[in-house]
Amino acid sequence: MAGNQRRRAARTTNKKGAVVGSGGQRRKQLKGKGPTPRAADRVGHPAARRAGRSDAAGEKAGGRPGGSRGGQGGRRGGAKGSTELVAGRNSVLEALRTGVPGTALHVGSRMESDDRVRESITLATEAGIAVMESPRGELDRMTDGAVHQGLVLAVPPYDYAHPEDLMSQQLPGVPLVVALDGITDPRNLGAIVRSAGAFGAHGVVVPARRSAGLTAAAWKTSAGAAARVPVAQATNLTRALEAYRKAGFFVIGLDADGDVQLPGLELADQPLVVVVGSEGKGLSRLVRETCDQIVSIPMAAVTESLNAGIATAVTLYEIARARTR
Repeated sequence: MAGNQRRRAARTTNKKGAVVGSGGQRRKQLKGKGPTPRAADRVGHPAARRAGRSDAAGEKAGGRPGGSRGGQGGRRGGAKGSTELVAGRNSVLEALRTGVPGTALHVGSRMESDDRVRESITLATEAGIAVMESPRGELDRMTDGAVHQGLVLAVPPYDYAHPEDLMSQQLPGVPLVVALDGITDPRNLGAIVRSAGAFGAHGVVVPARRSAGLTAAAWKTSAGAAARVPVAQATNLTRALEAYRKAGFFVIGLDADGDVQLPGLELADQPLVVVVGSEGKGLSRLVRETCDQIVSIPMAAVTESLNAGIATAVTLYEIARARTR
């Protein structure tokens, strides 16, 4: 036994402490390094490179990516999505004519100029949008090879309001808010924002997920109304509707199988939230259960349903007419 005690690293005492082995000698090396960083924070990761390009584009455009735009009233709420690019001479010119906000107008260097290009540059300059000359290769990279015709407009993410902001607005008339449940077409959203502005609605609420956002296409369809009518984004539409009810609003949903017809709506003179569902699925179950009334628009038998934008316009018109009485 005595011979065994002469072996290397043999234990000859009962005292506690470090012994031979990594557990005692390299304890610091075994400590955890903390949580795994986000993909955008890892050096060399594709997400980090994309984030770097986005920041660089924002600095070139003369502002922070996703920052507040002039004329939006300091709306709070996160921006949805990233910087959008409108490519093509006709598309860019139409966007600038309808007042779509932009951060930069990229014009291809050494390209043939025509009336559309000249008018686009003039409109961008008048709107305070930076006009930048960019080589064709850069425009190809920005648009992933899309047909840009030497003209690209960078549109920042929309700064959404919070649903509570629409409750506290000091606007004339009885409060009226439009909420969208499952509207995924930006043009429908733009048409609804346009109708909301025409018939005195105080704002529009859209869900943060599975819903159209206020993109350049929606802005163009709104025909400038998006600059006047605030659009709020709700993380959970059902909870937002419950908050409106607690604040004294009545919530009505539009559906072909409603228990109340629109001409007989007795709640028209009350603070209202009008919920519009998608054309295919209509109102979701939870949203329908949250509504105080389900309202239908009377139609001829030959027509099965109305486009969501048209249905909203008809409803808002009838509410405005009832209130004027």
